[in-house]
Amino acid sequence: MKCPHCGFEESKVIDSRPVEENSSIKRRRECLNCQSRFTTFEMVETIQPMVIKKDGSREYFDKSKLQAGIIKACQKRPVNAAQIANKVEANILNALRTEITSTEIGELTMQELRKADPVAYIRFVSVYRDFDDIDTFMQELKKFL
Repeated sequence: MKCPHCGFEESKVIDSRPVEENSSIKRRRECLNCQSRFTTFEMVETIQPMVIKKDGSREYFDKSKLQAGIIKACQKRPVNAAQIANKVEANILNALRTEITSTEIGELTMQELRKADPVAYIRFVSVYRDFDDIDTFMQELKKFL
């Protein structure tokens, strides 16, 4: 970290503490050249990926849309929809990709729901895959069983 007083590039950290609900860190530093003290803030920079939808349009990833679909699938089920949405979002952000398809998001969501609750999984799949008839629905059920 460059000293704001003399421009020297080395300093030592005197004190660190989390701020803003642990989303950033405030550090007191001392320049190793001129011994002046200054404060720096560090925060995590997240990349908000673009979602490429089935029609080719693009929009920024919106966790609330993901969570709304999961909540519908988990209605009256012993499943924490927010926790599943957090896992899917973490998978998306940890991939460090700038673009992701809506199909990939759907697949990630189905994987998490399949682990969590079979009924919620089938509900989500039935809407996501847009089953046309009972035969297609039964084929998916057979895959699950």
